[in-house]
Amino acid sequence: MRFVLSLSFFMLIIADLFAQSTNDILTLLISNKTISQVQADSVRAEAALLQQQTDASRKSFFVTAARQMQLTGYSQIRYQTFQESGKHNGFDIRRARIDLRGSVTPFFSYRLQTDFVDKPKMIDVYGEIKLADYFSLTVGQFLIPFSLENLTSTNKLDMIDRSQVVEALVARSKDVIGNQNGHDIGIQASGSILKIKGVPVVEYRIGVFNGSGINVADTANNEKDISGRLIFTPIKGFSFGGGFYKGMDKAIKPDVAGQSQTRNRFGGEFSYVTTRFSFKGEYIAGKDGKTDRAGWYLQTGYFLIPQKLQVLGKYDTYDPDTSTANNISTNYIFGANYNFTSWSRLQAFYTLRQEEGIAVDNNYFTVQYQIGF
Repeated sequence: MRFVLSLSFFMLIIADLFAQSTNDILTLLISNKTISQVQADSVRAEAALLQQQTDASRKSFFVTAARQMQLTGYSQIRYQTFQESGKHNGFDIRRARIDLRGSVTPFFSYRLQTDFVDKPKMIDVYGEIKLADYFSLTVGQFLIPFSLENLTSTNKLDMIDRSQVVEALVARSKDVIGNQNGHDIGIQASGSILKIKGVPVVEYRIGVFNGSGINVADTANNEKDISGRLIFTPIKGFSFGGGFYKGMDKAIKPDVAGQSQTRNRFGGEFSYVTTRFSFKGEYIAGKDGKTDRAGWYLQTGYFLIPQKLQVLGKYDTYDPDTSTANNISTNYIFGANYNFTSWSRLQAFYTLRQEEGIAVDNNYFTVQYQIGF
């Protein structure tokens, strides 16, 4: 019996190698009375289970194309409950993205990423030439080289939402130039210097950008914006550094509407991450025209179950106008992530919101399910 089953599995492997049908092989074995129908069904079940386990552990799959490429994507489905009067609880599709990457030569790679929520829009469109570890050149539309959270892919964020200061000062939902998903069009030089045991000790990025956001030509003025970031990693798992953004954009405030105004930022950051513990923080300050803004956050997390169940907490504060009193908003965020696989997870977080000045009952609870491929 063991010999027959072993032979069957061997035939299945051979069939896979030569692109033959598993069912055809089993049918042939049954017709020759080598195995019974019950045994064949058992082999099919074992093979299907083994294939599921293999697929679940794989990190990449083949795509038929003219050249080698990697196709990935993910979607995020969210449910929110609000304490604030007038807001309605409910579901929404937050993101639905397709991400295509590939290499034309060992030195030239490209990326195309599209989000299909609301209406399709290109998020990343760029080509990269990597001449050496210490020098790469990126041209197109990509993430602005500023802020730890901004440069963290949305599907890799520890928490559901980015910090208030990142949303307000890094070309996202509350920035004066509108929500650009932290991206812009331009050219960037980047690289790493001095590696120790495979870990780069110094990393840099510096680029020139339109300053008008994604999928549009420069509509603000003839000036170009400059942004840069420098990060040090003295030991594995611990990094620190900072960045800057110097630019001009179309003003929207009543006193300078229609004119170009200053849009500058600078910030510092650190990150300490081990297999189970993490501790991160950022401080960012900015100037939009005559208005100075600033904010910071501290975040910590711990895996109760390694690589599976992670609990997190965050202190997040932001001042939209440092010259005005009683306008700081502070969020206390607590929750957890459960990773089903490397590409599927469930997140649940409660946000306690406190504003200076007039008190508002606006706490909220968010659950988000993410699935990718």
